[in-house]
Amino acid sequence: MPELETDLDRLLTGDVPMLDLRAPVEFIQGAFPAATNLPLMTDDERAQVGTCYKQQGQQAAIELGHRLVAGEVREARLQGWLDWFSEHPNGVIYCFRGGLRSQTVQQWLHDAGRPVARVKGGYKALRRRLLEEIEQGFAGPGYVLTGLTGSGKTDWLARSPLSLDLEGYAHHRGSSFGHWGEPQPTPINFENRLAIARMKQRKAGIQGWLVEDESAMIGRCPVPLPLYERMQQMPLLLLEVPFEQRVRQIRHDYVETMQHHFNDDFDRLEHYLQDSLKRLYKRLGDREWRRLSEIVSEAVRQQRAGHGCGGHDEWIATLLGSYYDPIYARHQAAKEDRIVKRGEAEELAHWLAQRPEAQISQP
Repeated sequence: MPELETDLDRLLTGDVPMLDLRAPVEFIQGAFPAATNLPLMTDDERAQVGTCYKQQGQQAAIELGHRLVAGEVREARLQGWLDWFSEHPNGVIYCFRGGLRSQTVQQWLHDAGRPVARVKGGYKALRRRLLEEIEQGFAGPGYVLTGLTGSGKTDWLARSPLSLDLEGYAHHRGSSFGHWGEPQPTPINFENRLAIARMKQRKAGIQGWLVEDESAMIGRCPVPLPLYERMQQMPLLLLEVPFEQRVRQIRHDYVETMQHHFNDDFDRLEHYLQDSLKRLYKRLGDREWRRLSEIVSEAVRQQRAGHGCGGHDEWIATLLGSYYDPIYARHQAAKEDRIVKRGEAEELAHWLAQRPEAQISQP
């Protein structure tokens, strides 16, 4: 095994297991999908070493680090790394810049009879590579899928190898009802997931790309500016779906799916729906919000009693017709000249599959 791993694309597109030696606070801010955090130092230990470095210099900071991670503490952490490599024999290690921390752990592992490779440049080099992908990876031809709320755009996207699921990477559906009731990834982790997905596409010979029409923010995750600016220029595909089908789609996405997601906990389901509806309070006004809130509560009560989800259709239809559709119509007017194809799901899929940019070239 080489001492230094320099093929960053192989690591990122091959989902190579990576052992992140940075402190937990660094890992939380941003990491990679295939990374596991088993730090050399805790947050407190890292802070102590950092203070020592500023006040007394590098050598004093190194000596303090070795004192803090010594004896039983060192042995326990070393055993944790050895156990991890037993489960991930092809893994690699990295710290922030591929410097002292990863070199130290690499030496300790070597002394313990387990040679491993460390990533040249560490986290910073990997992150820089992904930022390059975001800057350059969308320069080729692309399409943006648009359509009224409830058209099933996310489901349709999965039918094309060109598609990149921005909402999936952001863990948010991009609307007032789009949150999953769980934390989203950090903006850095959202960018990392997106960039790796695009790298995998291009490695597979897929030069074209397709995303859903999104605002600048998906929940709390900003769409990377280079991609967002490209999205404002790309041709649009308009998915057309009957109103009744859109009501069923919303019921499936935000009621049935979330009921399953919450393991039939109807209290959580109602809290999720009411919290989402509350986000529209200013636009709906107090009277209409209260009316719809009561309909939601009654619909959940019917679910508890085993009468199915049909009671939700009233508030869903009201929001589509009086809130979401008018907003979409205003925004869509400025994009009309960019629509290159409109139609129902099968028609759009067939059209896109025939486009040259949808063909997979030899990588």
